[in-house]
Amino acid sequence: MRRRLPALVAALWWGSLTTIGFLVVPLLFAYLPSPSIAGNMAARLFAAQTWVAVACCLVLLLISRPRNAVAQYPWAQAAMLFILGGLLLALLNQYGVAPRIVARQDLRLWHSVGSVLYALQWCCALAVFWHTLRQEVAPTEAGCDPDGV
Repeated sequence: MRRRLPALVAALWWGSLTTIGFLVVPLLFAYLPSPSIAGNMAARLFAAQTWVAVACCLVLLLISRPRNAVAQYPWAQAAMLFILGGLLLALLNQYGVAPRIVARQDLRLWHSVGSVLYALQWCCALAVFWHTLRQEVAPTEAGCDPDGV
């Protein structure tokens, strides 16, 4: 289980971004009675998504190296830039862009900037997920799973 944890966390991050951004929010605007109501709900969902991203990135950073070791796991070495980039993009979107959208300040510009940052974060999460899936698998003894599963 421990070896699969990075992939599970990365899948949660990428999957939540995908579900919120590409399924739930468009459905809000399609089915709620007014764009104002949909926009308020979308803002709350994006704020919650930011905290999911922050939590996933922090967990990935915490499990990126073996206990009492200096070197990181190979997946973490390959994914570190994407983890930190995704974390920064999530926070930048939440605290730099979202307040301007809520204040209705140049909506077209800030919606565009927010969409680009969200898409870049989605790409970072996908890259992290991809790197966690490419972990070197050690040969097992007598066909037993080293995780005990």
